[in-house]
Amino acid sequence: MAADVVARAKGDRLSSGLHTLWLLVRQGVVRPMRPDKLVRIVFAWRRWGVTPALGYAVAAIRHPDRPAVIDERGALSFLELEQRTTRLAKGLRARGIRDTSRVAVLCRNHHGLVETIVACGKLGVDVVLLNTGLRPQQVRTVLAEQQADLLVTDVEFTEDLDIADDLDVVLAWTEGTTRKATLEHLIGSSTGGALPRRPRHARIIVLTSGTTGTPKGARRPAPPGVGPAATIMSRMPLRAGERILLAAPIFHTWGLAAFQLSSAIGATLVLRRKFEPQQALAAVQRHRATAMFMVPVMLQRILDLPREALRPYDTSSLRIVAASGSALPADLATRFQGVFGEVLYNFYGSTEASWVSIANPRDLAESPGTAGRPPRGTSLKILDEHGAPVRDGETGRIFVSNDMLFEGYTGGGGKEVRGGMLSTGDLGRIDEAGRLQVVGREDDMIVSGGENVYPKETEDAIATLPEVSEVAVIGVDDAEFGQRLAAFVVLTEDADLDAEAVRERVRPALPKFALPRDVTFLAELPRNATGKVVPARLREEPEPTETER
Repeated sequence: MAADVVARAKGDRLSSGLHTLWLLVRQGVVRPMRPDKLVRIVFAWRRWGVTPALGYAVAAIRHPDRPAVIDERGALSFLELEQRTTRLAKGLRARGIRDTSRVAVLCRNHHGLVETIVACGKLGVDVVLLNTGLRPQQVRTVLAEQQADLLVTDVEFTEDLDIADDLDVVLAWTEGTTRKATLEHLIGSSTGGALPRRPRHARIIVLTSGTTGTPKGARRPAPPGVGPAATIMSRMPLRAGERILLAAPIFHTWGLAAFQLSSAIGATLVLRRKFEPQQALAAVQRHRATAMFMVPVMLQRILDLPREALRPYDTSSLRIVAASGSALPADLATRFQGVFGEVLYNFYGSTEASWVSIANPRDLAESPGTAGRPPRGTSLKILDEHGAPVRDGETGRIFVSNDMLFEGYTGGGGKEVRGGMLSTGDLGRIDEAGRLQVVGREDDMIVSGGENVYPKETEDAIATLPEVSEVAVIGVDDAEFGQRLAAFVVLTEDADLDAEAVRERVRPALPKFALPRDVTFLAELPRNATGKVVPARLREEPEPTETER
């Protein structure tokens, strides 16, 4: 019996390995090459292990002249980036950085951020990615909690920061001249000296979004191989050599995932420090981008452009527009595919769980807003409060297992685990077609008059109104019903809508207990730097007037 189990496990691993190889060959990641290049790649693997440093080293061997990064200051080829990151690693080492050090990075998307991550990987140094939307006091708190030895930051963030005297600071993106140390100075003045032959596996620490409290550091695991990239490609057909416009911030799990994928498939990253809808479309046209990685609010801002502003841009090169980082509203998915065609992919995951499921364009056409299906090698279960599986169609807690679950929070603790599967903290159900439908966060569900109410259902109904640009629905305390729903609505330009009209228009689509008791109209929703709505800031808004109730 034991021998049969072992044999079956070996067969499963062989089958999985062959499928991974087939996927990588099909998408052009694995292809024939000269023997001398293959030998150099083997040596690079033995030196760097499966890290971003390896990805860029391999790309420098295979296609040295291909652009690795294109940002507002031009392009760097894979060979240039490989050479610059080696010099930067030596420069950091000369500055006292060792594998026991920790480097914090507070940067927008540009080549300096990419180079810092790769250079730290060559030293075996952990990197803490800081959210550019943090307040100065939060930055100082995180730097202390993470025990950072060096801060790499853009000059724009230095004005309000009161950095501890014992923390070294190096500027990544500068405007004009400066007397402070910069990445360019470290690269240009780097002296000789050998780097570690086999550095320790450096960890990348990502902060949770912090929409409900102080952000926590989550240790991201090193990929065990090329399997995770193949897993994503099993549902999202990325190809070798893509040109990816990465609008999602790299300090966020979603942007980091795109960065890691790009290094694995030799893709060119097109980066802009700040997102502006027309500039993004212009970058797609200019660089013939084949993929875009964004958060849903960015898609919304593109669609908010007048049709005459959209018309001049040729986006026909786009095959994939991947959205993640927050819930994708059903109406937004439908409208986006109506304008740009069936190119939209909804990636559902989290900082802690990495990926859970992916909805492809057909899924979104048939069931807008769905989170889709788990990719190959990913297990998904919907469990009740006692840990028992629920029946399809019933709502329960979402648990997942894959190759890239996080390793815990840097301050200790982690997410709930049942049977080797991690809780995402969300509630969902499996529909009749086998697709995952996420109904909201576990802590978003409210009990109003004895009924379980999920704000996302109400959000989706209000979002279908043509006068509505954005909407967020949360639970607030209610003396009579315990809790009630409050809707915060942003109208489209020149739209005329009042609270009672909102309730009347969505009444046919919602049960009585899911109608919002309060409707407040705002100029914009309060969001963090990754595009997520911050509920605490909604609750800080003034009480609605009688005409808004």
